[in-house]
Formats: sequence, structure tokens, C-alpha cells
Amino acid sequence: MKGNTVREGYSRMSGILRSAGAVTLLSLLLRLASLFTQSRLAENLGAEGLGLLQLALSVQALAVTLATSGIRYSATRLIAQELGRGRGERVRRVIRGCVLYALGFSLPAMAGAFLLADTLAAFAGDGRIAPALRLLSLGLPFLSLNGVLGGYFTAVGRPWKGTAVQLFEQLCGTALILLFLSGSHRGTAGDCAAVAGAVAAGDLASLLLSLILYRRDLRFLPAPDRPCPPFPLAARLLRLSLPLAFSSYARTALSTLRSLLVPKALRRSGVGAARALEVYGVVGGMVMPVLTFSSVFFLALAEQLIPALTRAQVRRDRTELEATAGRSLRLSLFLSSGIALGLWLLGPALGLLLYRSREAGELIRALAPLVIVMYLDTVVDGMLKGLGLQLDSMLINLADACLTLLAVWFLLPRFGVPAYVAILYGSECFNFLLSFLRLGRSLRTKLL
Repeated sequence: MKGNTVREGYSRMSGILRSAGAVTLLSLLLRLASLFTQSRLAENLGAEGLGLLQLALSVQALAVTLATSGIRYSATRLIAQELGRGRGERVRRVIRGCVLYALGFSLPAMAGAFLLADTLAAFAGDGRIAPALRLLSLGLPFLSLNGVLGGYFTAVGRPWKGTAVQLFEQLCGTALILLFLSGSHRGTAGDCAAVAGAVAAGDLASLLLSLILYRRDLRFLPAPDRPCPPFPLAARLLRLSLPLAFSSYARTALSTLRSLLVPKALRRSGVGAARALEVYGVVGGMVMPVLTFSSVFFLALAEQLIPALTRAQVRRDRTELEATAGRSLRLSLFLSSGIALGLWLLGPALGLLLYRSREAGELIRALAPLVIVMYLDTVVDGMLKGLGLQLDSMLINLADACLTLLAVWFLLPRFGVPAYVAILYGSECFNFLLSFLRLGRSLRTKLL
């Protein structure tokens, strides 16, 4: 009997890894397209223009959080719960409820971001990003609805469809960016606005593809033999989404404020305004895309662990919970260590190859060990959400954002760029340690 249980556990883990592997292959193509886009942006916009674009995207992150309000996770968990209980006929109702929720949050967010673009740009300290903010706001409803359908694809075990949609979105956006930037330049602000318009158009294209795939996927869902009886969908949806949404608002607001303070804090350290924006652009627009490039497998694994652990939790199968968590973490530690070593060895060469920037290469090498913590934290975060501990995860993220904001305010003006690197390390390590300890308390078992 014990042997059968072990074999079943390995079989379920193999299924999770197969799904994660399929998503990883598509995600690698997505990241390659993203890196290509970033290198073209760096070439066309320059370090200062790239920093300006990162500033606009940092402000936009808060609007995105308001528009989505935790809907992707809520859709994934609600659908996984119904499937785990053998109630597949309720999935359509869950989707309709999630769509209404998404529209209820994303449309006001779009209107607010569009109307307040000048105010937000002034708060960010650079009015040149206002046109970009208006164009980015138009894509908010598309992002929110895509979150619903992406959550559905993950919950039913076809996450590759959601990743294929993201790849399609990236390719459309890249093509439009190259088209918009191929003519005469409109200045830094105009070029950033052109990129923002391409991003919004890519959001719309991805939603259209998601809808096509979802309609084709409906045949796999069991149709109810009789009208589906009422069930407390609204209450369950709000109970899942609202705590996550409000904590996300606070965390994203703090993260956005931190991002806006980085160039200002660097200027207070004695760095010129243009140089401060360049450093911000190099780290956010050049170095981080390289560090997060290999995270595709870990993101895919984390997303697959949400429905897998949810179903095991519904069945109260503690053996499966503990085995899945332990195997996932050990595999993640092994892979992330190899990736960190590769980035440390190849960092300078990658900086020159991708961006023709020696500074970017040096920062890639300096931050290479950080990917171990980053990738493990991604997987742990997925486990916490799969266990219904999403609020704990968000509170940890909120505490991390608060401490990081204080560090940026007090340390960056005094120590400059080296403090920026130290803050990135401190933030990721603090977040991972608390998340890992919370997961260990929940499962009450040795994880590594």
C-alpha cells in the first residue's frame, strides 16, 4: 500500500512537471522575445529613455493592481475547488462571476488612470510620462479579463494556453514597437508614448486569442444535465479576492513609491539627474530582464502548484501536500544554483552582447547569486497560495515593501549605487525567509 502511495505521488509530481515543462518551453520563447524587445528599446531610447519608460511602467503597476484585484488567483482557486469536488458543471458559472468582477474593477481603474495621468506624472517627478500613462490605461480591462481566462487555463491543467497567449501578446507588442520606432523619432517622451501604445494594442490582441482558445476549450467541460442550482459564488469570490486585492494595493503603492524614489534618492547622493535615470534604466530595463529570464520554469511550477495543492487540500491528503512541496523545493534549489553560477560566469559577456554595456554586465554578475533566493521565493509563494495562505503571502510582501522603502529613503542618498545592490539583496532574502518559515509552519514537515 505504501509503495502504491509513493508511486501515485511521483505520478502526480510528474504530471505537474510535464505541465510546467510545456509552459517553460513557451515561456522561454516569450523571454527571448522580451529580451530582444528590451535590447531594441535600449538601442532606440538610450539609457535615459529606457529609465523614463521604466518610470511610466512603475506608475502603471499600481493601476494594473487596481484593475486585476487578485482575480487571476481567485479564478484559479475557485475553479480548482469545484473540479476537486467533482462539480465541473459549475465552472461556467464561476467564469461568468469572475468576468463581472474583473470588469467592475478594471473599467473604473482605466478611467481613473486616464483622467489622472498628468497628476500621476507630476507625482512621479517627470511630466513627460503622461501620454504614455494614458495609452497604457487603455489596456487595463484587457489585462483583467485575460487574468480570468489565464486562471481558468491553469486550473483545468492546460496552462500552456495561457502562456501561448502571453507569447502572442509579446510578439504583437514587439512588432508594433519596432514599427512605431522605425520612423522619425518624436523625442524621448514621444517614443515612450509610442511604446505604451504598442503595449496596449498587444493586450487587446492577447485577449482576443484567449477568448478564441476558451471557446474551443468549452467542449472539455461537463455540461450540466439540469440548471445548475445556486451556490454562494459571490461570497466565495469576494472572500478570496478582496483581502488579496487590498493587500496588493498597499504593497504595489509602496513598491511604486519606492521605484519613484530611486532616481530621486540617487540624485540626493550626488549623482546628476540624467545619470540617476540611466542607473535606474540599466537595473530595471537591462539587468533584471536577464536575471528573471530563467525564472520561466519556476513561475510555471509555482502556477501549477496552486491547483495541485488546492485539490490535495480539498481531499485532505497531507502526504501528497508534504511530498509535493518537498520535491518541488529541492528541484528548485538545484536548478536555481546552476543558473546563478552561469550568470556569474557569463554576466559581463551578456551585458556586452545584449546591450553593449559594460556596466550592465558588471551588475548582472553582482546580482547573480540573488536568483537562487528569487526563484525559490517564487515557488514558495505559489505553494502558499495553493494552501489558501495568500493573505499571509501578501502581508509578508507588504512588510518587505515597507522596509525596502525605508532603506531606499535613508541608505541610497548616503551610499549611492552600492546601496541599491545591497537593498535588492536584503529585500529578496527577507521576503523568502518569512515565506519559507510560514510554509514550514503550515505543513509541519522538513521541506529541504
